[in-house]
Amino acid sequence: MSVDLSKCQKIVIKVGSSTLTGNAGANLDPKAIDQLVDVVAKLKADGKEVIIVSSGAIAAGLSPLGLANRPSDLTLQQAAASVGQGLLMARYTESFNRFKITTSQLLITIDDINRATHVENIKGVLESLLKLGVVPIVNENDTVGTEEIRYGDNDGLAALVTTLIRADLLVLVTDIDGLYDADPSTPGAKQINTVSDVTTLDKATFGGAGGAGVGSGGMVTKVQAAKVVTAAGIGMLLTKLPDLSAGLNGEKVGTYFIPN
Repeated sequence: MSVDLSKCQKIVIKVGSSTLTGNAGANLDPKAIDQLVDVVAKLKADGKEVIIVSSGAIAAGLSPLGLANRPSDLTLQQAAASVGQGLLMARYTESFNRFKITTSQLLITIDDINRATHVENIKGVLESLLKLGVVPIVNENDTVGTEEIRYGDNDGLAALVTTLIRADLLVLVTDIDGLYDADPSTPGAKQINTVSDVTTLDKATFGGAGGAGVGSGGMVTKVQAAKVVTAAGIGMLLTKLPDLSAGLNGEKVGTYFIPN
């Protein structure tokens, strides 16, 4: 890794559904959320500003609705999100209360991002929340989003938020420990520690959605997010939750995408 990420002051951390919920149909994993919150609380104690972009609303709503897997039907996905969003925020709030840290919820659709007045409002409220010491938790508004305006498991949304507030770093936390030169399940696949030019990557080597089957993203959407933020002069780290603290402390973990 060519940069010491411990020097970053404004950080966006996006966490995927599979990291927060485990296997398809499972409830939210309290240990995973606590582990993420522990890292964020340490960053806050060090005087840093942090925004979380969290997937998991649809996944969290599956089990209470008796659904074994993420449904393909849009309205069922929206129903699951409607149930799961409250569960997700309640768990975050409970975990952050251990550190007396206040959280807030922002639900965004791509329609908001495409309207200049909405963009300014989003930027303004995020900056105000950070100044107040709050940890904003951003999610796509899955309950009202339509099939045409969905982000890939919030990877694209995280990239847009990162560039909007001019953060120093975007971290994508997934169930894979970095980018590989082939599907990680392929014998001999090697991890790529640093990407100097994301536009040269061959997307044919990327896998599909997360192995847990509850997310909608995949490595392709993560590379697309890297293209957005690196083009804006911002670096991006791709790693898994157990390595998150080490990466933010400047250790060489995951895959770091060097900004242009």
